[in-house]
Amino acid sequence: MNDADKKRLLREMIFYRRFEDRTFEAYMERKIGGFLHLYSGQEAVATGVLEKAVVGQGNKNDYVITGYRDHVHALKTGAPAKEVMAELYGKETGSSRGRGGSMHIFDPTQNFMGGYALVGQPFPLAAGLAMGCKHKKTNQIAICFLGDGANNQGTFHETMNMAKIWNLPVLFVCENNGYAIGTHIDRSTAVRDQYKRVAAYDMEASQHDGMDIDIVMEAAEKAIDFVRSGKGPYFLEFMTYRFRGHSMSDAKSYRTREEELEWEKRDPINIYSKRLIDAGLITQDDIKAMEREIDENMENEIIKFAEESPEPRVEDLTKYVLDDNPDPRWIGPLQK
Repeated sequence: MNDADKKRLLREMIFYRRFEDRTFEAYMERKIGGFLHLYSGQEAVATGVLEKAVVGQGNKNDYVITGYRDHVHALKTGAPAKEVMAELYGKETGSSRGRGGSMHIFDPTQNFMGGYALVGQPFPLAAGLAMGCKHKKTNQIAICFLGDGANNQGTFHETMNMAKIWNLPVLFVCENNGYAIGTHIDRSTAVRDQYKRVAAYDMEASQHDGMDIDIVMEAAEKAIDFVRSGKGPYFLEFMTYRFRGHSMSDAKSYRTREEELEWEKRDPINIYSKRLIDAGLITQDDIKAMEREIDENMENEIIKFAEESPEPRVEDLTKYVLDDNPDPRWIGPLQK
């Protein structure tokens, strides 16, 4: 990567962290309701993987699908930050017209095929998207992000089996943060290393550090090339950590402060910042200026847009139900 791209990636991760911090604040101010699951600490995974799929190789048509911790995945795929924030606020200008909220961000114009609240739901949908890519004979692939806590669902094993049998162009990205809500993986799962579980389906797989974006990108590039070349599915596991609770109602009583501090020493933003500073590409003052610019943009553009956008009208309650849908944003990606 050139120096400009490296600095862009740092800015992106800082922006994603601040976006999540600001949604936390808005939730505490009761401007955002419902469920809210934040991605802070895991930024290197979505940023690094999608950099190689969406930006690095110019494949804007790759399909991306994930669970309910979905804000950063949507943003990196190309969903406008204003619309994602407006969706969190439940506004008509939101990416799902205020009907979905935090767990159901969706932007088919960027082939971001949604966040899903049901645990394990994205797996078979990703296989379906990959099957569509295969039938269309394009170079598209489907990228499915999943958490370690979802892997005990039956849909996980059914999808892994069929993805391999059908040789589907799908990349499964497991973000292993060690917890299923408040249950540590050692208490819920017989095999802690998730990449080993797909050996039963003869699927290519590997495990990597998810706190270092350079490591993430190197592993992602290899896996994406494998899938895109027609060799079948690939399972990537990244060891990472969420700095906040599972959701806003989570007091994190199941984790020790010592454990949290150890992981915070490996903050992906700090790791990458230090690397660029040591390489002479950026200074601490440059980073502070970057943070100020991000904060100003967050308040003056993104938050302002969300707060000033109109609420959905009661008379439009059924407007986007089934096929009664005049909005062209919701038509097309799978029909091209």
